[in-house]
Amino acid sequence: MTTETPAPLSSWPADLSAFCFEVPHGPEALLFESAKGVRLSDAAGNSYLDALSGVFVTCFGYDCEPIVSAVTRQLRTLPFNPPLHGTNRSALELADALVELAPDGITAAKLVNGGSEAVEAAMRLARLYHRADGNPGKVKILSYYHGYHGATFGSLSLTGRPDTTRFGPGLPGVVHVWPPDCLEDFWGVSPDESGAVAASMIERTIEAEGPDSVAAIVLEPVIHLRGMAIPPADYLARVREVCDRHGVLLVLDEIVTGFGRTGEAFAAQTFGVTPDILCAGKGLSGGYAPLAAVLMGEHIASVLGESGGPVSFAPSHTYAANPLAAAAGLAAVTMFREDGYLGRIRELAAYTEPRLRAAVGTRGTLRALGLLYGVKLAGGGERPGERVASACLRRGLIIRGQDDWVVLAPAFVTTTAEVDEIVTILGAAIDEVCGDER
Repeated sequence: MTTETPAPLSSWPADLSAFCFEVPHGPEALLFESAKGVRLSDAAGNSYLDALSGVFVTCFGYDCEPIVSAVTRQLRTLPFNPPLHGTNRSALELADALVELAPDGITAAKLVNGGSEAVEAAMRLARLYHRADGNPGKVKILSYYHGYHGATFGSLSLTGRPDTTRFGPGLPGVVHVWPPDCLEDFWGVSPDESGAVAASMIERTIEAEGPDSVAAIVLEPVIHLRGMAIPPADYLARVREVCDRHGVLLVLDEIVTGFGRTGEAFAAQTFGVTPDILCAGKGLSGGYAPLAAVLMGEHIASVLGESGGPVSFAPSHTYAANPLAAAAGLAAVTMFREDGYLGRIRELAAYTEPRLRAAVGTRGTLRALGLLYGVKLAGGGERPGERVASACLRRGLIIRGQDDWVVLAPAFVTTTAEVDEIVTILGAAIDEVCGDER
């Protein structure tokens, strides 16, 4: 395999220094100018093949005409509605469409602006449910060490990563537990046993904290920031049983895994588990507007209004259920349901996985579920994940890399020729960092 000459990166204008970056501004920060299909162009004229769907968002590509048309129509008709006085038709229709996609037992949807906000709403809903059920002391929330749930204070408190401690103590009542992947990686528990052990440790934690004090456990079905750590097949079912025994709500954070990424509409369906609350986002609008949703079972929704009356959840946010975002989401969900995207995802996944596996070889372990891919690198020195991602970017390929892993999430509209290009560039980048012995 030949290594392409690295392309020069676009330079950031020196006279525009007031903007605060979402990530540290380094030499690889790009000034994007335009995009089409699954490719972006920067201010210097360089082209980039996006194998990350932006950040698990642009699943229909950057020029999806049905979504653009839907947002344009909504913009010309009703760009905003007074949220204290009513809502809009796009929001109502999107909520119904999401409930139809969701696992059996999910009956209501609250539309919000992003994943962090969805997780915050789920935390409040869990506490509200138990208070309404006569258990106001059930307020603690369990979540993973090494998970990620967002950047607002409550969602960041659930994020059990050392780099969040810079902000000081998190929200009181958050208790962290270990996922199966960490048991395997840190303590050598076998993959055959890690799911049962991790579920048992969750139960022991609930018992130690006191079941009358624990409201919910919030889990990512697949842990993105562990390099797409996929749990044993029966693990989430075990956790569901533990939650049921102790009156603890199961909340699945499907911001990354939801909306077709795993080969089903939601990872809950992939793993055969119905949560009490499901948080969805990222690709829900195709990347055309900020949008996420909190999906919930009837028993949760029932505490939000009188029997037969309106379902409301206050306080809320000014832009929640915004007409433009809802129109984008409704168009995306309609396309997903009516245009055979689950079949496309499965076919593309079947084509992509063996080619990625061959490109990685013995230099790492590929984790694959639908169109979610993680590579746990076996060598390459210090922080090889970041170096592989950087080597890809120099070759015009966008992925994500951190610590000893890289992740990919191609758009649903990626062609097989583009998959071949992704695999070729990734292979060359791994050759550069980890050596070319496969």
